[in-house]
Amino acid sequence: MTSVVGIVLGPFIGGAIQSGLNWRWIYWIQLIVDAAFLPFFYWILRETRGDVILAKRAQEMRKAGQRTAFARSELDKPGILKSLKISFMRPTKMLFTEFVVSSFTLWVSFAWGILFLFQSSVPIVLSKLYGFDTFQTSMIQLALSCGAIIATILNPVQDMLYLKSAGRNMERPGKPIPEARLYFAVPGSLLFTAGMFCIYLAVVNYLADAYEKYAASALSAASFGRNVFGAFLPLATPALYRDHGFQWSSSLIGFIALVLSAVPLILLLKGEAIRARSPFMLDATYDDDEANERRNSIPSRHTKERKPSTVMPWSTVRTVGGE
Repeated sequence: MTSVVGIVLGPFIGGAIQSGLNWRWIYWIQLIVDAAFLPFFYWILRETRGDVILAKRAQEMRKAGQRTAFARSELDKPGILKSLKISFMRPTKMLFTEFVVSSFTLWVSFAWGILFLFQSSVPIVLSKLYGFDTFQTSMIQLALSCGAIIATILNPVQDMLYLKSAGRNMERPGKPIPEARLYFAVPGSLLFTAGMFCIYLAVVNYLADAYEKYAASALSAASFGRNVFGAFLPLATPALYRDHGFQWSSSLIGFIALVLSAVPLILLLKGEAIRARSPFMLDATYDDDEANERRNSIPSRHTKERKPSTVMPWSTVRTVGGE
């Protein structure tokens, strides 16, 4: 929620500062607030990645005298140059070869770009049509935060449906279905900004669930797309609204968004088949036995039937030839 609300609060706070102070104070106040919060972030935020925690624990054990204590990540740790190469090559390869990563990146990047585009288009439209000043147009953008708050309230329902999908998982029984992360994203792709929050959560959670070991690379590819669209799409806003007018400019953006809204629906219905063809997803788990289980589960899926799809919350599962 904070990622979306923070973006729309920025123009409001900036407009309030600019209405009473010089525009340079926007950056001075931001620097002061950021510096004040840094100590809190240092003490509150904790490491959560498993291999990093195990590596630190192994280092502490070696300091205590257990010289043979090493984490697997330390034994297989590549050099700095190789790590930099992997950090660049793997996300790039996944972006261009993995359908899930490329489609999700395009989907969330365009939605993210629209969020920043609004910061340019709202002042243009409201100032020219209604004569709003800077602070008045910034107050209009606060309405976007209402959608993020609504989506936050509804998100526990999405999480509940995701956890319940474990009982219908034919691929890996007992574990939630990754595509169940997309329930709210399908209708959310048609809404704004409640849909923006649903889209963002769906992309982050689905990529983390599906790619696990390679989640950082998949998420970095999506983040690259979001940053590119968020940086450059607003730059085209003045020319877009000047050359095509207010109505057609907004309609064009809406038509593109409507086409991209098919992305979560496709992955919701065909996600299992797509994941079965992905070499990254089949090898994404940290557990070697679980990786073999994923590969071996592909033939066994043909002994099950969907009615109509195990992904849907209302679906049922039965074994072919059984009760």
